[in-house]
Amino acid sequence: MENTPKPTLEELPTKVQLRRSSFIACGLTALLAIGVILPAETGKDPIGIGRLTGLQAMGQIKSQLAEEAEQDRQAEAPAQEQAALPQRLFNLLISSAAAQEAEVWRDEISFSLAPGEGIEWKLLMTKDATAAFRWFTDQGRVNYELHGDGGGRSISYQKGRGTAGETGTLTAAFTGNHGWFWRNRDRKPVTVTVQLRGDYSALKRTY
Repeated sequence: MENTPKPTLEELPTKVQLRRSSFIACGLTALLAIGVILPAETGKDPIGIGRLTGLQAMGQIKSQLAEEAEQDRQAEAPAQEQAALPQRLFNLLISSAAAQEAEVWRDEISFSLAPGEGIEWKLLMTKDATAAFRWFTDQGRVNYELHGDGGGRSISYQKGRGTAGETGTLTAAFTGNHGWFWRNRDRKPVTVTVQLRGDYSALKRTY
């Protein structure tokens, strides 16, 4: 292996040369930042290079898109808050009523649904039997169908989309299984609570 000869003192750069090289490098870096990066990112072009190269127009488009995105975000925040307010009020009223009348319900069940998940609970009822119900979500909304089947017959009583809760009375059109299918169409988990009382012989999960 050959040894590389050491440079002589005359071959090494002087302090003046090193200082000049550093100044040149700093100047080129500043020129690059002011003439290329600044107009390309912000649309500001203090020395005119961005206008000649088209980078200023690109930077102006970026700045405009960023401003529009921020305006959209600020506009959506109040709308989302207003949309969530009725649901929170509904849940508050339902929760208060449930706390006051908890002793009158025969059964109460709660279950969580992941995004896209569905579940079905039904009551075993005879023809013309009635059952009072109340169900509500802790947050978010669900799609649901109140329906029945039995003895080769089927019926759909009611359907809903994006619903936070329902209260009412179910009257069995025939002897069989009658109840609800819920599906979570939100992007976050939701918990559903169901309260029941009335003329039914069993409560069971069927899906």
